[in-house]
Amino acid sequence: MRRITRIATVGVASAALALSVTACGGKQSGDATSDSSEKSAAIAYDIGGRGDQSFNDAAYAGLQMAEKDLKITGKEAEPTEGESEADKVQRLTELARNGSNPVIGVGFAYAPAIKKVAPKFPKTTFGLIDDTSATGPNIANLVFNEEQGSYLAGVAAAKASKTGTVGFIGGVEVPLIKKFEAGFAQGVKDTNPNAKVLTQYLTQPPNFDGFAKPDLGKAAAQGQLDKGADVIYAAAGLAGSGAIEAAATKGAWAIGVDSDQYNQAGLAKYKDKILTSVTKDVSDSVFNLIKSVQDGKPQNGEIRYGLDKDGVGLADSNPEYKKMTDLLAAVEKAKKEIIAGTIQVKTAP
Repeated sequence: MRRITRIATVGVASAALALSVTACGGKQSGDATSDSSEKSAAIAYDIGGRGDQSFNDAAYAGLQMAEKDLKITGKEAEPTEGESEADKVQRLTELARNGSNPVIGVGFAYAPAIKKVAPKFPKTTFGLIDDTSATGPNIANLVFNEEQGSYLAGVAAAKASKTGTVGFIGGVEVPLIKKFEAGFAQGVKDTNPNAKVLTQYLTQPPNFDGFAKPDLGKAAAQGQLDKGADVIYAAAGLAGSGAIEAAATKGAWAIGVDSDQYNQAGLAKYKDKILTSVTKDVSDSVFNLIKSVQDGKPQNGEIRYGLDKDGVGLADSNPEYKKMTDLLAAVEKAKKEIIAGTIQVKTAP
């Protein structure tokens, strides 16, 4: 496998300089400046960056697959804490100008930047994960039915709970994470109408620390555990690892998110208490977009991944999860009914 290139982020001053050079008659935006004929694809990470054991790492896995199977060079760009939209614009601009195709923004926060940058590079495909607000002929919106996977997590939580109280922790209170909350709460209540769902968001926009700081997730989980919760589901990126730690330390169940967190090396100490994870096939969505570009038929528009395409689901890596036959039967029944349309899952609480 080829070595993946990691690109350091630059400040706003550099962004302003680069944009002014373009405006003053430098290389035109639609042209790559790279002299290499080597094919490359790039991902720009969301808050928390690579190593979050969740969302960003799932995107990275897709890039790794493309490197191995498609023989392309992968490039990565990390976010910086408290960065501005100008930083994101500069990051995407540099990746596109250096010849990467596609350039993929991991997370809805990249929507405004992609909307600005994509028209300047019409020959480059831009992938936008988790958002449909930025559209264009060279933009592929990679989106998921998070509420469906979260419904199944709610069913599992209600079945696994001994106290009848479960918790949901959202990283930042934005519409995307409200989908996770809505599906989870509906799944819990449909399974056990008497169950109690404790809900807490770590931060409010424009503060996105709730996706990045494990201590926030840990404190929120401890508060819910103190109130009797014995299953906690966190949709909070890197902050979710703190919730998993708190739940596992107290002997409660944790439900992971975005990737199969039972198999994440950084969470190995707590894996026995990670009941399951709501998976989003971010890795395949990244790989599929890269492959479409390499095949000369780049994806564009909304590409949606739901239960019907195994784009979302529940992981079953934990052997203890597989032993819970009643839980498994309830989850499978709910999955079939969602796909059939018998169960309509809410997208807002």
